[in-house]
Amino acid sequence: MAASSRSAREAKRRIQQMEAKRELRRDQEQRRKRDNLIAAGAGTAAVVLAVVLQLTAFAGNPTEDEFAATEAGLTNPSASATPSAPATNGSNIPAADTAAGKTFTGDLVLNGKPLGVELNGTTAPQAAAVFKSLSDEGFYNGKSCHRLTTSDAFGVLQCGSANGDGQGDPNYTWGPLENTPADNSYPAGTIAVARSGNNAYGNGTQFFIVYKDTNIPADSAGGYTVVGKVTSGLDVVTGIAAAGITPGSSDTDGAPVQAVTIDSFSLK
Repeated sequence: MAASSRSAREAKRRIQQMEAKRELRRDQEQRRKRDNLIAAGAGTAAVVLAVVLQLTAFAGNPTEDEFAATEAGLTNPSASATPSAPATNGSNIPAADTAAGKTFTGDLVLNGKPLGVELNGTTAPQAAAVFKSLSDEGFYNGKSCHRLTTSDAFGVLQCGSANGDGQGDPNYTWGPLENTPADNSYPAGTIAVARSGNNAYGNGTQFFIVYKDTNIPADSAGGYTVVGKVTSGLDVVTGIAAAGITPGSSDTDGAPVQAVTIDSFSLK
């Protein structure tokens, strides 16, 4: 009877050990599945963040995707639509008739080096009115040129973001598009208005200087308003471009290696 009792106890102990091992394996499997879900969630969040950053880092168009579409011979590149703003300007936007028929000339000083500029209030009265008003207010003083593209046929320096991060001011948007090139060609020296994609009333405070002949396909809203031109000093921009861009997700589109500050923007 004693031997039988010991055998029974030993068998019970082995069963308990087996059950404990099974429970441990179940716990490990549950933890593995949970960890996989967390990892997948983190991966999804990372992808979403990357997309958001890509869409917002250069909120003012043109974008590198548009240039890639040009290289591929497409005329209507796909792009994430931007919610349409009302097709009217707010009271904080200067009226187009304040610039209609006028030509404004002056200097845009980058890193202490002046560019002569001319804005055309005949072909782009609304844009000229906006940039004349902003320059008169001293808005651009101390702002940066946050974006540089260096592709063979896509060379622009983009400036005027309120916070220097490429984001637009949602309280300062306007339209319509004016003087957009029918052939999507922007010659070297062009000064054009950056805007949010697919939005004719998505213009803001940002502009881009074309430092070499560039082709930018129109999106669903159209092209980009050409407000004026550089009349002297374009070599200042080509020198900035020659220094290249900071390493990032693109080899030809990013922040300039040489930090660029707008010392002043004066028009008369």
